[in-house]
Amino acid sequence: MNEELDYAEMLEIPVSTVNVVKKKSIFKHKPFFAPKEKQQEAPAADDLKDLVVDSVNERVGAYTYTEDLSEPAKPEKKSKFFGKDKGSKIILTELVAVCVLAAAIFLTNIFMPNSAINTFLGTLTGNGQKPEPEPTYNEITLSSVVSEKSDAVVSVSESGVLSFTAKGSVYPVCAGKIASVTKNGETFTVEIAHTSTFTSVITGLTDVYSAKGTSVQANIPFAYSEGEQEVQVSMYDNGTLLNCYTLSGVVPVWNS
Repeated sequence: MNEELDYAEMLEIPVSTVNVVKKKSIFKHKPFFAPKEKQQEAPAADDLKDLVVDSVNERVGAYTYTEDLSEPAKPEKKSKFFGKDKGSKIILTELVAVCVLAAAIFLTNIFMPNSAINTFLGTLTGNGQKPEPEPTYNEITLSSVVSEKSDAVVSVSESGVLSFTAKGSVYPVCAGKIASVTKNGETFTVEIAHTSTFTSVITGLTDVYSAKGTSVQANIPFAYSEGEQEVQVSMYDNGTLLNCYTLSGVVPVWNS
């Protein structure tokens, strides 16, 4: 019994019961000096157990050990792609949507420049404004094809072809861009696009100063004539030869 109690005290574990073995003495004796009424009977085995348990628990201290045997709650698995909370998920979703939209706009700008989304975005940014309509050919002021100081005599045929034979610089009838330059034997033929529909064709040129794609101005010569070949200037609208003008000196003027 002492070993069990010593072990309990060492572990500081409260006990609830012990095994008590009471050995009977082979010699019975009674004290001669104590009166019978004052002699105390030895406690019973059950009472002895209780006394021993109480004594041990008093020394160990009232200690109660409880253990939670329930399974711990498993932490919620969180996606690696959606952050730690709902707010992070929303932000990441918006970021993905912005990236997808940017990629769509980039691809449509490349492959479908006239798509509805590009038109809409252009309207928001101010780049989607419709270009101003082109002027018609008779709204354009014409200029002389020769220098004002030239002695060349310029004439116009009934079909509407301007012509002259003289040595000197040659000017376009109005501003435009060189559409083509063609050599025909010793002379050149130049086509100038003034608008998307209005063009002029000049033949009999000795030298051409401007290459294809070059912009030209009415007051700057683009070619030269040695005066050995007749220079002719024809004006067209959508491929139709125009004859609705007259000459004011050497300057062509549209008929009113």
